[in-house]
Amino acid sequence: MTTLAMSVGCPSGIGPEISAVAVEALARSRPSDRFVLVGDRAAIEAAAAVRRVDLSQLRNVSVEAVSNLPEAQRRPGRPTPEAGRSQLAAVDRALELVLAGSADALVTGPVSKSAVASSGVAFTGHTERLAEKTHTNSFAMCFCGPSLRTSLVTTHLPLREVHAHITRDRVVKAIVLTARALWRDFAVNAPRVAVCGLNPHAGESGMLGDEELTVIAPAIEDARAVLAGIATISGPVPAETAFRHARGFDRYDAVIAMYHDQATIASKLADFGDAVNVTLGLPIIRTSVDHGTAYDIAYSGRADARAMLSAMRLAFEMVEARTRRG
Repeated sequence: MTTLAMSVGCPSGIGPEISAVAVEALARSRPSDRFVLVGDRAAIEAAAAVRRVDLSQLRNVSVEAVSNLPEAQRRPGRPTPEAGRSQLAAVDRALELVLAGSADALVTGPVSKSAVASSGVAFTGHTERLAEKTHTNSFAMCFCGPSLRTSLVTTHLPLREVHAHITRDRVVKAIVLTARALWRDFAVNAPRVAVCGLNPHAGESGMLGDEELTVIAPAIEDARAVLAGIATISGPVPAETAFRHARGFDRYDAVIAMYHDQATIASKLADFGDAVNVTLGLPIIRTSVDHGTAYDIAYSGRADARAMLSAMRLAFEMVEARTRRG
């Protein structure tokens, strides 16, 4: 039996709705597994009612409430500071369940960074919060879809600041975390990893920037030494070439991107709706949808639960893969 702890996301967004729809589908098809929905009770119940999901009829589903907000504090599409506080509490509580062994993996719904910040908490995203809470220094964001996997060296930074954060150590960590995850969590026996350049054409031998020569190439050599006999590391490769050859896992099993949009544009073009955000390096398994709160359609009954289903299914696959690897 596998148990998923699911933080449902912002009470004013589509997270509670897609969580209710997805959990109903998988709870019925996987009756021996358990699902714990963590979030605002009123929001979960209201969203389930919109989609005619009767959670009380699902014996392997439970709700762990971190709040029970009045309607004025969880209005569709209009998050309040109370809603921001609730969604962060849900993430923290779901994480606690996994760390305590009450659940095997964490699946997170979409949150609003600005709503959380409005509650008075500094918050840059799930990835950073989970790393902080688990005292994890070496971690990476990875988008995994049916035709492409890509990890990031840097995450939520203004583009003008990316250059300063592309360091040899960060590149090495992203490569090593990705290669090891491919083997342990995705059952890839001989991982092939491509490392993108930062500049156009991977710097064109220094003509268009020297980060490839001074930082990225040395980091690749360091990673090769760490991963000797485990994985094949290629690069620096121009980004457009790396992603083209990685699609369908033709030449590469994963791509290391230098910054956020270098990865997400490729991922969403290839696998939008099916890609899953995975945090590598944590002591737990964490998967998430790769989209936002979609406030414009919250509680309308039109939210697509496909991404949440993908995140849940991948969490199950990762638990099973780790069990097989021992």
